[in-house]
Amino acid sequence: QVQVVESGGGTVQAGGSLRLTCAASGSVLSINNMGWYRGAPGKQRELVAAFTSGGRTNYADSVKGRFTISRDGAKNTVYLQMNDLKPEDTAVYYCNANWGPLNAWGRGTQVTVSS
Repeated sequence: QVQVVESGGGTVQAGGSLRLTCAASGSVLSINNMGWYRGAPGKQRELVAAFTSGGRTNYADSVKGRFTISRDGAKNTVYLQMNDLKPEDTAVYYCNANWGPLNAWGRGTQVTVSS
């Protein structure tokens, strides 16, 4: 079993930056990949950034060049550096960890970008 907890959300003005942190605990050695998703009212949860097989990264087109996903060497903490934030980035950001067919989701952290 794996648990993930997000932190680092908040309210910033457009053009500002935030860094989100996701800490995994439990059976972390079984984790295949981790990533970030976001959900806004009235919208489906969408991929923001994630590590994929082979250590590659995948980003949503809307955040390319502005957001960067990274992780520590122990593979149990993942970060999302968000720069040049826009009002449309406002959402609850969720961390995901997957292993085999299973997934763990955090409770989310709110990011609000004011214009």
